[in-house]
This record gives sequence, structure tokens and C-alpha cells, in this order.
Amino acid sequence: MAETTRAGFATFVGRPNVGKSTLTNALVGQKVAITSDKPQTTRRAIRGIVNRPGGQLVIVDTPGIHRPRTLLGQRLNDLVEQVLGDVDVIGFCVPATEKVGPGDRRIAASLDGYPRARKVAIVTKADAAGRDEIVERLMEVDSLRDDWDAVIPLSAVTDDQLDVLADELLRLMPEGPALYPDDVVTDESLEDRIAEIIREAALDGVRDELPHSIAVTVDDVAPREDSDLTDVYANIVVERDSQKAIIIGRKGSRLKEVGARARAGIEPLVGTRVYLALHVRVAKEWQRDPKQLGRLGF
Repeated sequence: MAETTRAGFATFVGRPNVGKSTLTNALVGQKVAITSDKPQTTRRAIRGIVNRPGGQLVIVDTPGIHRPRTLLGQRLNDLVEQVLGDVDVIGFCVPATEKVGPGDRRIAASLDGYPRARKVAIVTKADAAGRDEIVERLMEVDSLRDDWDAVIPLSAVTDDQLDVLADELLRLMPEGPALYPDDVVTDESLEDRIAEIIREAALDGVRDELPHSIAVTVDDVAPREDSDLTDVYANIVVERDSQKAIIIGRKGSRLKEVGARARAGIEPLVGTRVYLALHVRVAKEWQRDPKQLGRLGF
């Protein structure tokens, strides 16, 4: 008799910066979601695909839930709502290094709105916390709801307990065949993945209000004739001239660094050396403008 396989969708929720994208990448086994220490780094529902002996997990990485201050922020929250309504399992993430706070309580309570999904509590960043701290966090998280299917401490950095989580998520999935071919790790397009790598490079080391103002669009990705180069033409979009100056840096020094960092991430993805042409342009207050948001894909 054929073995039963399971397949379905899971997502991780939690405050910004609790390690959701790092966890997604660790489960998939390669980078599909960009990570940064800036909150609100994830802006789209990125799907990472995890193949296990007993079936397939499709992980949807969502933006962190936050109190929106702009139209972009509102659209990101709407995106999370939409994803939560569609998934089979919701993993609620809290870092082992911080006490459970009002934001965590609010998000845990909001899961009442998704009765169809099974719920798992995950204590992340266990590698950065002591044993007592982890135990304390597990107890705090456990008391937030009485319908957790499991409460699991783990570290996505050291892979500790990662298999335990993957097996538990799969156990909670509906029976059925795989949803994607087994050699696919994400359903993101090449252009989207390149845009995200460039945005991650641009986010590195920028100051407070700037990260939210950065968007990236890719005009073209084309192999160069008679050469082993791939040409990539992309725009870094910001909201003000002062931000443009920060991204470019003195005599273009910062933009050069961003280009070098991004190229190092893009080359393994396209499988050739890359010529990367980056153009910085200003779209005034794009986070608040419905037309500009539409153009930038939000």
C-alpha cells in the first residue's frame, strides 16, 4: 500500500524581527527570504518549499504584524490577513531573548480569527538564551492560548530542533500529493528574487527612517551575447533627494558597496558572472501614494 503523504501551507507570525525569515530560509535549506535587523524587511508573501520524506511544506513568509503608519504599512497588514485566512498551520514566533509583551499578546489573541488553521507556538533564537530563560519563555507562550498543537523552542541559526518543527508542521497538514515539483524551492520569479537581494544590500547599514523608504524594481535581466556575463538593470527607489544622497554616498562609494554586495548574492542565483547597473531614483512619498504603490508592485 502506498505511504500517505501530506502537503499544505504554513506561515509564521509574530512581531517584526522575531526571526520569521531566518526560520523560513533554514527550513527551506537555502535563502528565499531576505533578512535584516531592520523591522518590516519582508514585504511580500514569499513561498519557500520544504520537501520531507512524508510530504511537502509550503512556507509562506509574511511581513511582521505592526501598527501601520502609511498606506504601504496598511497593505502589508492586509497581506498578512489574507495569508492567515488561507494557510493550514500558523506558527506563532516569540524570541527566547525577550519577555512576552503586549504586541505578542495582541497577535496571539488575533489568531482566534483563523479557526481553520492549526496553531503551533515557536520560541526562536534559543541559541542566544540561557536554559532558564528558554523555560520561562515556553511557560509564558504556553499560557497565551489553550489550543496550541505544540510549543517548540528552536534555533534557526544552529538548526537545533528544526527537524522537530518540520515534522510537527507536516503532521498537522492535510493528506494529499505534493503541490510543487520536488526540485523547486520557491515560486518567486527570478526578477523578484534579484530585486530582494538588491534591497537587502541597500538596507545594510542605513539609518532609521530610510529602510521603509527603499523599494527596488528590476528593468531587465539578460545574458550578454558572446559572453559569460548576465546584465542586470535595476532601480533603487527612495522617497526624497536627501535619501538618494545617502544611498549613493560620497562620490558614489556607498552605491558601489551596495552593488558589490548584491552582485555576490545574484551570481549564484543566475549561475554566471553579473554586470549590475543600479540607478537611484526618487518617487516622492511613494509609501503613501496608491498609484506609486501599484507601480512598485504593492
